[in-house]
Amino acid sequence: MGPSQAPAGEDRTVRRALLDAALEVFTERGYTDAGLSEIAARSGVPVGTLFQHYGGKRGLYLALWEEFREEQERRTAATLNAERGRGVDDPIALFVAGSRAYLAGAWDNRRLAKLLAEDDGPAGFDRMRRQWDRAWVRRNARLLKVDERQRAGRVRVSVLTTVIGGAARELGDCGDETEAREIVDEVCGILVHLSAPPG
Repeated sequence: MGPSQAPAGEDRTVRRALLDAALEVFTERGYTDAGLSEIAARSGVPVGTLFQHYGGKRGLYLALWEEFREEQERRTAATLNAERGRGVDDPIALFVAGSRAYLAGAWDNRRLAKLLAEDDGPAGFDRMRRQWDRAWVRRNARLLKVDERQRAGRVRVSVLTTVIGGAARELGDCGDETEAREIVDEVCGILVHLSAPPG
């Protein structure tokens, strides 16, 4: 059976091993200094198979980013659905609940979140991250029912989103879950205060 004919479960196992090894090496050495041979050795997967699945180091990094984004989006969407199911319809309460879920995900995946916040990524990654950040601001504006056409509303939502992103980076440096919870609680209090419309 050739590599393209590998069973789906085996293919998922190989991909997971490669991504886990890539995360280890990227967090230890940084993206620039990470070596494909070390990633392959740690994963127990031949370098040729790594190239077949991801095309190289950039593909591995982007796959980790995509996995993190998708998980964060799933987590926040599930939280918002649950809150709405409980009858919560206040935009600020929903925004803070979604933010809390996002920050919990950043803590749960702190090594990956910290890696993705660093400036050491593949060429073009900063542009991709900025595009996602703009989409994130737009989603937050819709959630908060802010008119993005008005500069003050855009700025307010952009500041709120930046606070969440900064807090997610801080969580990567927390020593334990208690400290992480304190940061999340503090940030959510700040978000409540900053979310209130002026006036």
